[in-house]
Amino acid sequence: MNARTEFPLDAELHRSLADQHLDALEEETIFILREVAAAFERPALLFSGGKDSAVMLHCAEKAFGRGRIPYPLLMIDTGHNYPEVTDFRDRRAKELGAELIVRRLEDSIARGTVRLAHPRESRNAHQSVTLLEAIDEFRFDALIGGARRDEEKARAKERIFSHRDGFGQWQPKAQRPELWTLFNTRLAPGEHFRVFPISNWTELDIWQYIARERIELPTIYYAHRRAVVERRGLLVPVTPLTPPRDGETAALREVRFRTVGDITCTCPVASSASTAAEIVIETLAVDVSERGATRMDDKTSDASMEKRKKDGYF
Repeated sequence: MNARTEFPLDAELHRSLADQHLDALEEETIFILREVAAAFERPALLFSGGKDSAVMLHCAEKAFGRGRIPYPLLMIDTGHNYPEVTDFRDRRAKELGAELIVRRLEDSIARGTVRLAHPRESRNAHQSVTLLEAIDEFRFDALIGGARRDEEKARAKERIFSHRDGFGQWQPKAQRPELWTLFNTRLAPGEHFRVFPISNWTELDIWQYIARERIELPTIYYAHRRAVVERRGLLVPVTPLTPPRDGETAALREVRFRTVGDITCTCPVASSASTAAEIVIETLAVDVSERGATRMDDKTSDASMEKRKKDGYF
C-alpha cells in the first residue's frame, strides 16, 4: 500500500476527537472554579439561567458535587427578562440546593442610582450599577461569569482573571499576565476580580457540550413559534415592551434564541432546530456571532461593549 494513502476519519474517531476537546475545556473550567474557591474569601457565581451560565453551573456541580457549590449564585434582574429564563433559574438553583441572590434593577431605579431616559429603554447597560451595588453590599471579592472570548472583540481582550479597580472598572492596560496557568489574585482594599472560566470555549463548544452532557436549558433556546417583526435585519419579538412600530406587521415565525438578555434588546433567529444536536449542525454553518446576529443594542457605537466594561459591566 502506498505510504501516502490517506485514510478518511470515521464517525467514531470524529466523536473521540470532539470528546477529547470538550474534556480539555471542561477540565480547565473545573480547575478555574476550584482556584476561585481556594483564592478568594467571598466569591459568587453569576447565574442568569442562560446557556453559558448553565454550562458553567454544570461544571461547578462536577467540581464540588451537588449541594456543595461553595459560593452563592448571583443574578442581576433587569425586570425585562424572559419568564422562561427566570423560572428556569429559580428551579435550577433549588434543585442544586444552591443559595440564589437576586438583586433587581428596579430597586436601583427606586434609589435613584439608575435613571432611565424613558420607561421602555433597554436596561441591559444599566445592570452594571446594580451589580456594583451588590458587590458593595456583600463585599464580593470575585464574581464568576460566563463570558467567552469569541462573543465580541472587547471580550477577546479579557484575561481569565480580570482585575477590577476600586470603582469596579476594567482597565485593559492594567490586566495581569497569565503565563503557565498561574494567576495573580492579589487585591487591594475595594478591588475585586471578574473570573471567566469558559473564556476559551466557543458557541459551538457550548452546544456540543450541552448535547453530550444533556444539560437542560430554558425552552426558548429551541425552535418554537413566536410573533416577531422584521426590523433592521433582525427578528424583533412582539411583547408589551417591544410592540410593532407604525407600518410593521407581526407574523408568527419558527425561531429560537442564540443568546438571551433584556427583552428590549435580544432577538431570536429563524430556526427549526429543536435539539442540541440540531443546533450544533446549525452553528457549524453560521458566520455571524451570537451578539452580532441577535443584539439590537450592540449595533450602535455609543453602546459599545468596551465602554460598558470600563463602566463596570460584565
